[in-house]
Amino acid sequence: MAQPTNTFDTYDSVGEREDLSDVIYSISPTDTPFISSAAKTRATAVLHEWQTDALAAASTSNAVIEGDEATLDAVTATTRLSNSSQIMDKTVVITGTQESVDKAGRASELAYQIAKKAKELKRDMEATVTGNIQEVTGGSGTARKMGTLGSWIETNDVFGAGGASGTAGNTARTDGTQRAFTEAQLKSVIKSVWNEGGEPSMIMVGPFNKQKLSGFTGNSTRFDAGADATLYTSVDVYASDFGQLQVVPNRFSRDRDAYVLDMNYFAIAFLRDFTMHELAKTGDSEKRQLLVEATLESRNEKASGLVADLTTS
Repeated sequence: MAQPTNTFDTYDSVGEREDLSDVIYSISPTDTPFISSAAKTRATAVLHEWQTDALAAASTSNAVIEGDEATLDAVTATTRLSNSSQIMDKTVVITGTQESVDKAGRASELAYQIAKKAKELKRDMEATVTGNIQEVTGGSGTARKMGTLGSWIETNDVFGAGGASGTAGNTARTDGTQRAFTEAQLKSVIKSVWNEGGEPSMIMVGPFNKQKLSGFTGNSTRFDAGADATLYTSVDVYASDFGQLQVVPNRFSRDRDAYVLDMNYFAIAFLRDFTMHELAKTGDSEKRQLLVEATLESRNEKASGLVADLTTS
């Protein structure tokens, strides 16, 4: 088959309007399970400080003689901890012309880009807080950095050969040889946390080890719901000997880390909450800066634990 002679078709036409959808599609995730679950508190200085304390070990030899003089017990001071606030930002600059022309999918380029950068800043904060970064106090030419989650957990952690714990946010943990995630490792850490007095409620893992955890058998039997042709293989709540823990996958935490968390003992301390302000106008463009200044408050690291150095593929 062929077109008749002199047929005018879309390949010849020069007056057709473009077909550009007014919807902009993005699947980039914006869920931030750790900072969304942590408490929000206020910092008033670039060095944020708090205190922890602990009771003496329970004793079975606490017996005194009738009528005896009291023996004075030693008094133990509290432990004073700190973390530096970290400044994170995103900037936008849009020309006056771009803001004025007719655009598909958004009326204002400036507003669209500000909303996009705000989501990016939130993702950056989640990835930072759940990372393994030691505190940097900073200086006139050095940015301050907070000690992040990986550098705080040191009491209830298990790790691969050559691995070592972080120290109070001041020292990042040393990564060891990676090994497969097992239920025995997880149970060991949950037990250790409980023995220290913690009551963990969340297991936070990356995507690969979320699937590994869903393969743990425990004492359960998996069911094939034949009526609706659904095979249930996911574990979203892990019922341990010491309570139920919600299993939460995190796209931004390190996939090699599986955290056992008591979120009552973590907070994000904001010196400056998420804000936006105009930058100086130096020409035919609009400039904005989105900014947050905050730190991680690890209220008592013994309330949480970590299975470190897990394989990720």
